[in-house]
Amino acid sequence: MVTAGDLKIGYFAQHQLDSLRKQDTALEHMMRLAPDKQEQELRNYLGSFGFIGDMATAVIAPFSGGEKARLALAILTWQRPNLLLLDEPTNHLDLEMRLALTLSLQNFSGAMVIVSHDRHLLRATTDEFYLVDNKKVEPFAGDLDDYHAWLAEQQKEQRAADKLAISAQKNPGNNKASVKIDRKELKRLQAQFRASILPLKKQFDKVDKQMEKQQDRLTEIENQLADADLYLSENKAKLAPLLREQGDLKSGLEDLEMDWLDLQEQIEAKQQAFDIECGHEA
Repeated sequence: MVTAGDLKIGYFAQHQLDSLRKQDTALEHMMRLAPDKQEQELRNYLGSFGFIGDMATAVIAPFSGGEKARLALAILTWQRPNLLLLDEPTNHLDLEMRLALTLSLQNFSGAMVIVSHDRHLLRATTDEFYLVDNKKVEPFAGDLDDYHAWLAEQQKEQRAADKLAISAQKNPGNNKASVKIDRKELKRLQAQFRASILPLKKQFDKVDKQMEKQQDRLTEIENQLADADLYLSENKAKLAPLLREQGDLKSGLEDLEMDWLDLQEQIEAKQQAFDIECGHEA
């Protein structure tokens, strides 16, 4: 692999928190990294990451995971890399720090490779998506919603393959003369099947609409949060409720997506059971 002569890579992953010296302070970490800098300059820099006053000179051993992650990010960005490799950078970070990181990455002039489950971070900071599947890495022609649909389709195909494998084990000769139910019985089973999945489909549609409504509101809030003036001290009263609502919406969307997938799986399971009962596996 050939790399540019001036390439400077910055790498962040959760396991890097273990490399921090727990009995040292945040300031000591920075002084070791930049021994030629004045203490006040380093304190000011740490302050931008939330290490203000005595917190900059307190040993980091009792720090929370989010506080340690902030220090690791501060150390990383001080080194001014032109390529950032970020593996789940928002894990353990609170909402305000997540937003600060997102805004910082939006202003980063270099290249970034981000692996994350944080959909807001990905939507706000990335230009391209890559699919890692079947031992290959390829450009993904779509957005996160397209990936969600692709993933659901893959799961559906896998379940169908599993069903065929089970059928093959039960019928090793692949006997196409499997017993078929008569037309009257088939109609009865079809009506029974439609009645059984109707409540699930209604709930599925309801969840789908709720997800769309909450996503629209989240997009509206994040557009407001992108306004730099909102972070001025006189606008603090406006910022706090927006951050809280953003957090509630993101948490609610995650719960709704789990419900969406669960309902989809229930519907598909009933469909598979119906196909098997009707002899469609042959």
